[in-house]
Amino acid sequence: MITPAILQSLQTIVGSEYVSTSTDIIAENSQDALRQVFPAEAVVFPRTAEEIAAILKLANEHKFYVTARGGGVGYVGSAVPIQGGIVLATSRMNQILEIRKDDLLAVVEPAVTNYDLQQAVEAQGLFYPPDPSSWKESFIGGNIALNAGGPRCVKYGNTRQFVLGLDFVTPTGEIITAGGRTPKNATGFNLSGLMIGSEGMLGIITRAILRLLPLPEARRTALAIFATAQDACNCVAGFTEAGILPVALELLDRVSINAIEDYEPSGMPRHAGALLILEVDGLREAVTREAEIMRELCQKHHAIEYREAANDADADNLWEVRRKMSPAVKKTGAVKINHDIVIPRSRIPEMLAFLEGVSARYGYRIPTFGHAGDGNLHTNIMLPNNEPETKQIAAQAVREIFQKTVDLGGTLSGEHGIGYAKAPFLDLALTKPTIALMQTIKHALDPNGILNPGKVLEPAIAAEEMNFLTSDFPCC
Repeated sequence: MITPAILQSLQTIVGSEYVSTSTDIIAENSQDALRQVFPAEAVVFPRTAEEIAAILKLANEHKFYVTARGGGVGYVGSAVPIQGGIVLATSRMNQILEIRKDDLLAVVEPAVTNYDLQQAVEAQGLFYPPDPSSWKESFIGGNIALNAGGPRCVKYGNTRQFVLGLDFVTPTGEIITAGGRTPKNATGFNLSGLMIGSEGMLGIITRAILRLLPLPEARRTALAIFATAQDACNCVAGFTEAGILPVALELLDRVSINAIEDYEPSGMPRHAGALLILEVDGLREAVTREAEIMRELCQKHHAIEYREAANDADADNLWEVRRKMSPAVKKTGAVKINHDIVIPRSRIPEMLAFLEGVSARYGYRIPTFGHAGDGNLHTNIMLPNNEPETKQIAAQAVREIFQKTVDLGGTLSGEHGIGYAKAPFLDLALTKPTIALMQTIKHALDPNGILNPGKVLEPAIAAEEMNFLTSDFPCC
């Protein structure tokens, strides 16, 4: 319960203009991707690590919950106050503090958007590879908290590979500096690594030191259409045999292709089994040769159509096919259950066949697309309505999909995280001792259970009653 005395203390910490109990402000900062509003009692907008530390110490003293929130894009509800308390919104902490070309690093506050960081470093001939499709909305702090990915993960990896150091505040209000400004650091425990992917449960990020790369000299992009998904997956495997590591290998299945054609015709054959969007980058001479091999691989694996971008504008047009997925798929049903799964990429054909079977059994369309290069697929179960009975049936389908994912050697998420939406299924992927160890770490850092309760380790909402997340925001 947030009493008037607690509100007064919060106002003393951050300033009265940065504490809000407005219904509209609470709604804006307490909703998930389905626009469901959770019952926060106030929203607080701190500017410094010291203010965040004071807020968390106050929360431990008076035993109220705190949920940190960045851009609010999360698909699994990692940043919503499902048990009330306050939302700690980091939006005022939005400065790029430093870009060092000589050291290949940037220092940023958590509310810098991925897009703004990329634009700033590219202006200096540098490159920050992590690229979630929500890059214009998502904050770097949230990217780190969820270990966000994107199409370029095939070559460059997730956000984790680009974090050199972090400043964060623990749930009990201690300010911690972890990692540093050097690419090698074997001094003490990897506390930055503990924070990456912790979904705001172990601390609140206040500053990040990020690794940069030189901006690639050239890139080449192509779109290849295949008669069967097996041919497309064989083509993906062919890159390994050819010794090429592409930037991106994006796959769209037949249902996704037809959803795009229904939404905004692009001239793609509706009978196609799958398409790939492929991209290579690097030094100009190497990219020219890799683009030739890319074309040869697609032809070898029976591509029925191959479109290669002649320039950057053409490349952006090819990527527009991928960007159409969220609005196109959304139109195919009343409610979209969007979950990312990750499996060994050799098992993708088997997974796609399984999803076709689930679709046939339940009568729901399941467009599937994603990052074939690293096995990260986005499955979208399209429901005809939002009725409880429909969602109960859909929850059974989701459990089947997650179980098959684990059986194939995969796991429940490659980049979205667990949040509250996947929490009821966590035991499919992790053993009881593993979950218990995570709970021990959580309790050690957060003995009063103050920070972001009801997520990941707690099945916050029973599976059959879950409010699944839709994709009003761009997906990954």
